[in-house]
Amino acid sequence: MAIFLVLLGPPGVGKGTQAERLAEESGLPHVSSGDLFREAIKAQTPLGREAQTYIDRGELVPDKVTIAMVAERLNKPDCAEGAILDGFPRTIEQAKALDDVLAQRNASVTLVPYISSATETLLQRLGGRWTCRDCQAVYHVLWNPPSEPGKCDVCGGELYQRPDDTPETHRKRIEVYLEQTAPLIEYYRQRGLLVEINGEADIEGVYADLLAAVRHIGDKKPASSEEPCYA
Repeated sequence: MAIFLVLLGPPGVGKGTQAERLAEESGLPHVSSGDLFREAIKAQTPLGREAQTYIDRGELVPDKVTIAMVAERLNKPDCAEGAILDGFPRTIEQAKALDDVLAQRNASVTLVPYISSATETLLQRLGGRWTCRDCQAVYHVLWNPPSEPGKCDVCGGELYQRPDDTPETHRKRIEVYLEQTAPLIEYYRQRGLLVEINGEADIEGVYADLLAAVRHIGDKKPASSEEPCYA
């Protein structure tokens, strides 16, 4: 049975880092909506060009475009056994669309880990964040510094801080995320899929709790040699 995880968490909580680690250990692909947009726009695919028209006008990309992009990605062969979704869904409408996409494959969302943290902690983390210009890998001066200052460990690219990395901007992003996502959290909680992870812990602590939650899936399902191994 395919395993589809929806990883939720506000900006600065580190869900991207956790998703990448979990993907490496589980063998499930990490499907990030942000990465999908960047790749589609760079490759100038039909969906990428459509998304670019909205971005150029300073408008939000409509759900139908986002959903189509994610559906296209989930239909690729490497998602046959499941995927770790990061950044999607963001709304109830997107969650229902994801349900429909997975139902067409006789699959469904398996688990929704929600990594939560206090706003002040998130602001502290976001303030020290640096991003690679080339591969978009994210570092933090305190909790995840690069081996060499200013240089990406992954590709050697230059690290920079985004121009919108201000406390006011970050606080607004967090508020918008929490307001937008609160109904989604309740949506998955009512379905018995939500498991809350304490994002106040360090990277290793959060990952340990996340891995424990995912491993618990196997306790509820019959063993199968075709399912990803988390051991």
